[in-house]
Amino acid sequence: MTAAPVTSAGLEISGLSVSIGHIPILRDVSLTVGAGQMVGLIGHNGAGKTTLIRSIMGLLQPTAGRMTFNGTDLLAQQPYRRAPAGVSYMPEDRRLIPALTVEENILMPAWANKIPDAARRLEWVYGLLPEIAQYRSRRALQLSGGQQKLVALARALMPGRRLLLLDEPFEGVAPVLSRRLTEVIAGLRKEGLCVLISESDDTHSADLVDAVYRIERGSVRPG
Repeated sequence: MTAAPVTSAGLEISGLSVSIGHIPILRDVSLTVGAGQMVGLIGHNGAGKTTLIRSIMGLLQPTAGRMTFNGTDLLAQQPYRRAPAGVSYMPEDRRLIPALTVEENILMPAWANKIPDAARRLEWVYGLLPEIAQYRSRRALQLSGGQQKLVALARALMPGRRLLLLDEPFEGVAPVLSRRLTEVIAGLRKEGLCVLISESDDTHSADLVDAVYRIERGSVRPG
């Protein structure tokens, strides 16, 4: 697999540098996720994967570089505009609200961003993940870690119509649920989403992605 080709559509990052507390974390990062592509971001813990994803979401402010999605300058856009623009993020640690039900957790982005077709979108998500519909009324704290990963993916899919950022989606998940996650993510290809998947290695994503980038000590190279 090679790096994704340069394209006017999709996610384009060029020369991106990010520091946290004056400590450089990302150094001159360039990366492309073409329209409808799935791209892997592979690196050990602490290599900078989460920092890059959080920067794409606008949660960290770069010190240099440019970043566009479908021609829109993301660095000039306020972070709260990502979700309405169809950009979404599944964090590694899930971040579900324990006291809320599964369905309430999934609907949180729709409520926060006033998604007009939330009911239709929810049914689409349940169509992709029918097992979640079976425990939609359970509280999140009653689920296993793997089940919570599925719910976190469902929640990300509510606003994530165009670009989906998956941070270590398979981490800490039992093999059976890992295979299920792989099936669901593979099924997103026909939906035309751009998908960036971060992993410590390519055990799960090798057969999913069109291209791979390797990240080490904050530097990215085609893999």
